[in-house]
Amino acid sequence: MRTATISRKTSETSIAVTVNLDGTGEYTISTGIGFFDHMLEQLSRHSLIDLNVKTVGDLHIDQHHTVEDTGLAIGEAVARALGDKKGIRRYADALSPMDETLSRVAIDISGRPYLVWKTEFTQKKLGEMDTEMVEHWFHSFAQTAGVTLHVETLYGTNNHHIAEAAFKGLARALRQAVEIDPRKADAIPSTKGVL
Repeated sequence: MRTATISRKTSETSIAVTVNLDGTGEYTISTGIGFFDHMLEQLSRHSLIDLNVKTVGDLHIDQHHTVEDTGLAIGEAVARALGDKKGIRRYADALSPMDETLSRVAIDISGRPYLVWKTEFTQKKLGEMDTEMVEHWFHSFAQTAGVTLHVETLYGTNNHHIAEAAFKGLARALRQAVEIDPRKADAIPSTKGVL
């Protein structure tokens, strides 16, 4: 089983994350930010990656450390669960429609962290979550997961739908990219021989 558990404790946050890349999309999420929990639940359910997250952060200050550090911990857990990445499909993309919104997410599990973000929000909060933290979560996840990630809202007007389509798009792309390719299950998907 491709699993990993990460414990991350700083003066700002205390985080425990467990992932199972070969799961069924089961999750237990608690970050103290309701909308953020909802997005991580979508990530788990639609990627079929089992995800357990318990974050206690300094929300009396703001949401920055909680969202950032949770992204870093989940990304690190995914990278660790992937191991040497032998046999994975590596590349994937997904179109994610949600009512009037359509998002496109493309991923390369490259070992080279990079985020291209072409998504904007027209309101400052979704529930109690600051919308500016959505991009920051994707950035943090890409950094420690070691993935190149492109996220673009092709069109949409409802801010909830825009955020959710991005998380669901990541989920669908991640699901494909981490799958073992039966045609090359014994090989690293790179001419370098390492990712």
